[in-house]
Parts: sequence; C-alpha cells; structure tokens
Amino acid sequence: MPEATIDHIVSLIALLGAILIFIGLFNQTIQTAVVYEEHAYLATECSDLLDSILLNPGSPSNTTLYWGTSNCTPTNFGLQDPEFTQYELSPFSLMRLFYSPGSSVYYDKTNAYYSNNTLTLGESLLTPYNEVVNYTTVTQLLGINGTLGFSLALTPLVSVITTQTQSTNLSLTVTVTSNGYPLANAGLSYCLIAVSGQGSYPSFTIEPGTNTTNSQGQALLSFPDVDGTKEPYALMVVCASQSGLLGTGDYEHALNNESYAIPLIADFGNQSVLIANSQDVYLQNNPSSMSYNATFFLLTHGFTLSQMPLTNPAGNIDSGPGTSYGNITIPTNNPGILAIGYNVTNPDNTVSTGVTLMPWGISPMPLPVVLGGNPLQSDWVTEDIRQVTVNGISYQAKLELWSLQGYTEISQK
Repeated sequence: MPEATIDHIVSLIALLGAILIFIGLFNQTIQTAVVYEEHAYLATECSDLLDSILLNPGSPSNTTLYWGTSNCTPTNFGLQDPEFTQYELSPFSLMRLFYSPGSSVYYDKTNAYYSNNTLTLGESLLTPYNEVVNYTTVTQLLGINGTLGFSLALTPLVSVITTQTQSTNLSLTVTVTSNGYPLANAGLSYCLIAVSGQGSYPSFTIEPGTNTTNSQGQALLSFPDVDGTKEPYALMVVCASQSGLLGTGDYEHALNNESYAIPLIADFGNQSVLIANSQDVYLQNNPSSMSYNATFFLLTHGFTLSQMPLTNPAGNIDSGPGTSYGNITIPTNNPGILAIGYNVTNPDNTVSTGVTLMPWGISPMPLPVVLGGNPLQSDWVTEDIRQVTVNGISYQAKLELWSLQGYTEISQK
C-alpha cells in the first residue's frame, strides 16, 4: 500500500478520534450546564416559594373565618398572620400543621388519631387528624404536587433553658442563649405555678416576677416558700434581649410520673380542649383516678403572662373503659398557655401530681414546627432561610426544596 494512502488513513482515524473526544467533552459540558440550570432553577424556586408561604396568610383569611382558627380546609396556603405584614406568622395556622408522621397517638374514647408534637413529659400539642393540614394538601395548594418536594422547619432563635439548682427553698437557674452564644442583660418575665394536692382538686399558687440575665446569660430565680421535694411546679419564662430577640421557655417538675393529664385539641372552631388520663392515651392498662384543675395564661402584647380563669376548669377522670374525659373551652383566640394541675391516685396507692402545659398558639412555648417530606433520597437539595416572628417571638424559617423528577430540561417561568 502506498505510503500516502497509509498517511491518509492514519490522519482520518486521528481526526475521527479527535471528533469523538470533542463530542464527549461537549456532551459533558452540556450535561453540566443542564445540571447547573436545574440547580439554579431550584434555588430561585426555593426563595420564591418560601416568600410565598411566609408573606401571605392563605385563604380564607377574613376576620370571621380564618383557616388557622377554624376547622375549614384552606383553599390557598400561607402562614402569615392576617392582621400583620412582612414576616409575622400566625401562631394558630402553625398549630394546624401535621408535624410528625409515624408518631401519631390514638385515643379510643374519641376514636380519633392525633398528630403528636411533644418535647418532653408535661409539654405537648396533640391535634386531631381531621383538623390538621398535611404535607400532601400543602403541595397541592402550592402547585408543586408530583414535581417538587419540600421540608419547612421553624425553630426558635432564642433558647431558654431552666435547671433546678436547689429543691427545698426552691431555686432555679435560667440560661438564655441564641445560636450558642449567651444573651447578656436580657430581661426575663416569668411565672411559677406550684400545685398543692389539698382538697378535692389541685390548687395553684402563682408567683410572677422579673429578672435580668448576667454576662453569662444566666439568672437565678429563688422561691423560698416552695419545697420542690413535696410540691410539683412549672415555670414559664418570656425573655426579651437588648438586640430585639424574644424567646420563651418552660420547665416542669412532677412528683411520680406514673400517670398524668394530657390535653388534646378537640375543635379549633369551638376552642375546646379535652383532658385525658395518660393511662387511656398510651394504653398502659393501669387504672387510676385523676382530679384536675386548669387555668390559662395569656401572653400579653408586653410579653408578660397574665392569668385568665376558665369556666368549669376542674373535674375528675377515671381511666379505663366506659369512663369519660374532661372538656374545657379556652375563652380567647389570643396566644397563651393552658396549665393543668393534676392529682392521680394509682392502683398501688401512690400519688402522681404535677403540671401539664399546652400552647394555645405556637409562640408561648418553644415547640419546633416541621412540615414536609424526606430529602435524603434526593441527589440535590437547595435551601433558603428567613428570620420571622410568631406573635413577636423570634424564629428561623428554613425551606429545603428538591426535584421529584430528576434532571430534566427546565423552562424558566
């Protein structure tokens, strides 16, 4: 074969190889560009969607029928307080969100399941399934069902932690931080509820007060008339820092946790709450007799706690089949804390006494809010955050967003 022909063949092979390499590199560049476009789209969509959720109240949102304080299903989803503007969220629409799939509670006396948002014994929020707004409903209202997944989390910016430093001649230490740093010279407004088991129903002794944190973000509260070894109590704290951050905290101390009172939301529209015996809710099959006495603390616009007595606040509940439950009505649609003092006689003749707290509106207690799916199965998750307030209390809102359809060609809206 002539040398010229061989040279032509070699050159042709080299040219074809170079073309194939170029096509491969070009295809990789195109693929990278498509992935980048997908990520940029998700980032923009995440920011827009977060603002859409936080800067509109949803609907219906008029004063006579607001989806956050009624039983109706929203026709448009948003968490903004209808009486305010900017990033001020409604404490009641947050109560209606479905928090924790997989940890629901069934109460056989109402034949209903409840969404369970519980931090620890003595502080909980249980909402019936037929009145919660779940993840599927929200994705449909937002117009992203089947295309995008999301997870929305709202967490308090201020942490208010209380520890008992002395039982007799009770003293408590309150530590206030934000993002791990102490908040010095922060003003505290607090209210201690001590429960006495004397008489037919538990009675309350209420001690309000104010204090200021030191350079380490701590304040020592003293209650010399309270014996923590004999009296159950609860402490509710509202904190205001000089930087404008506001937070809340609470602490419960019970005597014998074998049985206790559990409040369950019955009806948002009627503002009714059921009082159940823990033996019935968690099916412990350990019959007991409970007496309770409830009161309500309103979180005022000055960020102090003001007691608001309830109508028919006291009652008796025996656990077991055929027995009833307590039922009280909260007389306001303003945020506050329902406090229930209880006295339970157990089958072994031991007595459980304590205080259970439930927020009416999310803000008075530091309950986190989480609504959404699981992003762990996604290749790429984008997130955006905002600082918001819920009835004046400081929260951080974080939205995580991901595609449910993989990498596709995206057309900008």
